[in-house]
Amino acid sequence: MKALVITSLSGPDALNIQDTAEPVLKPGQTLVRVAAGGLNFADFMTTQGGYPGTPAPPLIAGREFSGVEETSGRRVMGYIQWGAFGEKVAAYSHMLWPVPEHWTYEQGAAFPVNYFTAYLGYWHASMTQSPAPGRTHRALIHAVAGGVGTAAVQIGHILGVEMYGTSSSDEKLARVKELGLQHGINYKQSDYEEVVKDLTHGEGVDAAFEMLGGEHTAKSLRCLRDFGRVIQYGTATGQPPQLDVRALYAKAASIQGLWLTYLSQKREIMEPAWKQLSEWIAQQKLAPVIGQVLPLERSVEGYKLLQEGKNYGKVVLKISG
Repeated sequence: MKALVITSLSGPDALNIQDTAEPVLKPGQTLVRVAAGGLNFADFMTTQGGYPGTPAPPLIAGREFSGVEETSGRRVMGYIQWGAFGEKVAAYSHMLWPVPEHWTYEQGAAFPVNYFTAYLGYWHASMTQSPAPGRTHRALIHAVAGGVGTAAVQIGHILGVEMYGTSSSDEKLARVKELGLQHGINYKQSDYEEVVKDLTHGEGVDAAFEMLGGEHTAKSLRCLRDFGRVIQYGTATGQPPQLDVRALYAKAASIQGLWLTYLSQKREIMEPAWKQLSEWIAQQKLAPVIGQVLPLERSVEGYKLLQEGKNYGKVVLKISG
């Protein structure tokens, strides 16, 4: 089968489409003919060896896909740690979900990573429960125009969250506001810490969805209300997260790690999350935001869109069909 292979850990230019052996099933796995794959920033980081546990190359790229389960013929979307960007993938059955009838394969490929990450972020922040009487949940969402960001805005809108989102572009922010974002912050023009402080009259937000690392972990911590949480789910800057311990103490705040690779193995967490997400999908309250669909031959272009922060919503690769 043909597959997108990471030939060395030297960045997207080391990606190459090659003929590879079809996957061999392990116990609990089923074979899926892949139609489309969803690109995530973690995929870019993997090409540089910056993602935990990356095996030595060569390895097939990709962790998110949609296609047809060979044994049943049903349309499925799924998540796996490596190997999604090939014509076939060996997937664990408990990590497959049905593609909604009214969705395309491209939409299916754009769903698992972003929507489970965003939903579990709100769950960690206790925002899937109603706030106390007279209070509104507030969230700061970094990279709000990206895949997880747009998913978090859609879910936050359903939950009634007041959202503050950062992006590098007024044009992107305008588009995300159509999804329900109330407060857009262009971080190239303003210090988001100061803007959040001003807009909340010094109170801050209940949670910050933080995937930048470096100084932004400390800045996000200072954006919190009392007892707020920074939900740390990535380090896109490549810098170790910094802590402002004084702010941690002063606000009785906390930092919560969120790693989908780990949580995805826990059925007691994933199954209730899917139950809620699937209900919202059935009510047509959720739909993946896709910025670009590229053929596999242009996959390097897709990776570089993420690397340069030029994507809006999800970048999807068309694998076959």
